[in-house]
Amino acid sequence: MNNLVCYHCGNSCDNELIAKDDKSFCCNGCKTVFEIFSENDLTCYYDLDQNPGAIPEEILGKYDFLDNQKIVEKLLEFNDNHKQVVSLYIPHIHCSSCIWVLENLHKLQKNIVASQVNFPKKTIRITYDSKQTNLKEIVLLLSSIGYEPYISLEDYEVGIKKIDRTLLYQLAVAGFAFGNVMFLSFPEYFEVNEFWLEQYKYVFRYLMFFFSIPVVFYSAKDYFISAYKGLKSRMLNIDVPIALGVSVLFIRSATEVIFNLGSGFFDSLTGLVFFLLIGKFFQQKTYNFLSFERDFKSYFPIAVTKINTDKSEENTQIYDVVKGDRLLIRNQELIPVDGILINGNATIDYSFVTGESVAVEKNSGDKIFAGGKQLNGVIEMEVFI
Repeated sequence: MNNLVCYHCGNSCDNELIAKDDKSFCCNGCKTVFEIFSENDLTCYYDLDQNPGAIPEEILGKYDFLDNQKIVEKLLEFNDNHKQVVSLYIPHIHCSSCIWVLENLHKLQKNIVASQVNFPKKTIRITYDSKQTNLKEIVLLLSSIGYEPYISLEDYEVGIKKIDRTLLYQLAVAGFAFGNVMFLSFPEYFEVNEFWLEQYKYVFRYLMFFFSIPVVFYSAKDYFISAYKGLKSRMLNIDVPIALGVSVLFIRSATEVIFNLGSGFFDSLTGLVFFLLIGKFFQQKTYNFLSFERDFKSYFPIAVTKINTDKSEENTQIYDVVKGDRLLIRNQELIPVDGILINGNATIDYSFVTGESVAVEKNSGDKIFAGGKQLNGVIEMEVFI
């Protein structure tokens, strides 16, 4: 038994020590997580990685906005009768033990049908029975075991993201044409003098010509469009020589076939476009993995806690906030709009807005601005714009 280190999260137990089954824990949260795993025969989770837990600082009331069905419907990928599917971003996913426990959520919550982790994107796709449970309970379960999801305004607005498969179709067309042109070019490569091959070589050449047409005018069209735009703006981009090379190959090859001067270079043409598109495909996959195109909507919350005149709390969508509303901002939450601090001691990190990491102290009556993160307890603010 270690009296200094928490068995679940690895933090120091100097301030508080809680014992359970000869294990030491720094807080009741860590002990609760351990009990959840013990009750469901999942303690081998700790064999995969020592001190794997990452307990969120504060989740009480944070996800009450998920009681709003309009918000939930925007987040769902699939919703039919009693089955719902949602994808959540989990920043804490970092190792094999994370994958193991997240893909065994059905053992912790029987109403979860299945869960699948996408490790590179740090997301989990959960299918659950909406008659027996709901998204809020799923999110709270994830938070209780140290995998708090990050839900932003961007998720609410985007909903189901459309996947552009144009590049895949272009690649498929180019690959199909390249393979067939290579086969049809074999007699030309080996200069086989055989009667039937001599009789049908013109057919082979025209077939290669027809196979190359969709490659040039469909698969390679983006290079021509990019080259045209570059020249129009008097800029010589990398697509100009590519478009020029494809054009020369096609025109030269078509001329040779039409005027019976030779077999042309259709194999080189289709092969060039095919391998260029393969490179473009992998570039796109890498870019998507490293995607830096995130605007302010990726960081702002979907809903905020509004304080009514009778002091009751109400979760409201961020777009419904109007001048004069009183908002409750919890620890580690982002300030969604400009306003005046009414109650509480504010320690605000404006690094998202200004790049300055030093927190700013604010007192009652001071102005506070959208984009700041509250770092110290709970505050109340009044919206003034």
